[in-house]
Amino acid sequence: MELQHFSHIHPLVFKEKLSNKEEKVANCSGCGQAVSGSSFSCMACGFYLDKTCTEAPSELGAHPFHPIHNLNLLERRPYTSCYFCNKTSPTIKGEIHEHVFTLFWRQVPFTCDACGTKGDFLSYGCYTCGLIVHEKCISLPCVIKIGRHRHHSLSHTFILGQHEFTTWECKICPNEVNAQHGGYCCSDCNYIVHTNCGKEDSSWYIFDEKEESDIDLEQFNMKSSFSIIRETKLGEDVIATEIKHLSHQHNLVLSDNVKGENFCDGCMLFISSAFYYCSTCNFFLHKSCAESPRKVYVWFMQNQSPYSLIFDRIFFCCICNHQFNSGFGYEYKNDDGSFCLRCALTSDVPTCGGHEHRLTFYDKYEGQCSGCGDKRSYGNACKDCNFIVDDECLMLPNIIRHKCDEHLLKLTYGDQNVYSEHNYCDICEEIRNPELWFYNCAICDTSCHPKCVVGKYSFLKPGVSYKYKHHPHPLTLTQKLYDYPDQCHRCDKPCLDAALECKEEGCNYILHWGCVDEASYDLERLNYNIADED
Repeated sequence: MELQHFSHIHPLVFKEKLSNKEEKVANCSGCGQAVSGSSFSCMACGFYLDKTCTEAPSELGAHPFHPIHNLNLLERRPYTSCYFCNKTSPTIKGEIHEHVFTLFWRQVPFTCDACGTKGDFLSYGCYTCGLIVHEKCISLPCVIKIGRHRHHSLSHTFILGQHEFTTWECKICPNEVNAQHGGYCCSDCNYIVHTNCGKEDSSWYIFDEKEESDIDLEQFNMKSSFSIIRETKLGEDVIATEIKHLSHQHNLVLSDNVKGENFCDGCMLFISSAFYYCSTCNFFLHKSCAESPRKVYVWFMQNQSPYSLIFDRIFFCCICNHQFNSGFGYEYKNDDGSFCLRCALTSDVPTCGGHEHRLTFYDKYEGQCSGCGDKRSYGNACKDCNFIVDDECLMLPNIIRHKCDEHLLKLTYGDQNVYSEHNYCDICEEIRNPELWFYNCAICDTSCHPKCVVGKYSFLKPGVSYKYKHHPHPLTLTQKLYDYPDQCHRCDKPCLDAALECKEEGCNYILHWGCVDEASYDLERLNYNIADED
């Protein structure tokens, strides 16, 4: 059977099925797709038309893309045009899609296939794929990078439902992503975000592409803050039993014999698991704190350059707002901001002792903090349980010492004893909300507000020596639980709480920590080892 088609000068011969050789090279001259099934062809010219294109009408009635006139079928691009006004729709080619997008002249409501949001203005469509998008979405990047998921880039896809994700929750906002429309995703990590959330988040971060190209990630991650002196094999694992850490001048020995009230010099928290200790000094490190990397990328910082480990100074943490911290932290060489060890290493999906599910940090989330009760517009939340906690409460120590009780106090997540006579703070003596977090001593039945227990000196470790440029002898940090008879040499008042004291025989020099606050840069911590960080 032969057919004379307007698009070709020779008659076309009908074929029920192409040969194997022809199937490899035969593309339909009408739609450009590979020919499958029955078709018409001119073997002399290598011209093929599949059955659908052969039967395409020469004229279409009003089309949604051009409703005012009929459309005529042409033998070459553009495939459709208006016979009366000879007007073709403007087209735009963007990186986000392989085909051009054509303007849809009619203003009708639609859902954008690129971002999944509504539109009611002019839109653009891809005839081949049946996609309709906002004009602004055509210029979306194919790949983005965000600090929350910096180890892999996120790629844009128009139909998320083509991928097998275990959850459709956007990792940036608390809303679900529509699987029938577009978004950015990492299929390897089951990680998805709304198109607009990903675009906004990625535009906020500053990545130094040259710096990152020069960094060997494997070497970067392996760069340790300690060297191994002695190790032992336990099953298939090799464990360092003695190390030399950057922060201390003596070797540290591994132990799991938790006894007494020792606090880690890294995170400043109570030691209740395996730790390294110095047999000469009062120096302890959780095993996990000792293994903290020398350099890290801090996901919540706009500047996505590496932050370096610090251990030789007292600093203010910009996240948990603990005013004086003598533990480990991280800072960037050209940035004034510092972060304590725990805040810098906490991910955007942290765990919390006060909630059974893993939380997610959201920039926009309205709720009441389950720890302190304050209203928050952002925080670490479990949207399924309507649970939210702010950074300060998330970072509260599980166990802490305070002068109000001879025993250690434990952070408690709500009080089952709702009787009003028990719901008072034993420090400020004001009423305490039993549904909020508090510190408690089960032995003495002491209960206190976290804000009354955790003070600005709670993360200063007593016993650490400092060199103060206004005094010739080393000064030792001491914690005065009650009024101390000696007077501060700067303000002439009795010392209370944290103070720097000279232990030199015959020297009674003492200085309130508050009095040295403004001159804290005049302090230099002693008994630490400064190593080359390159």
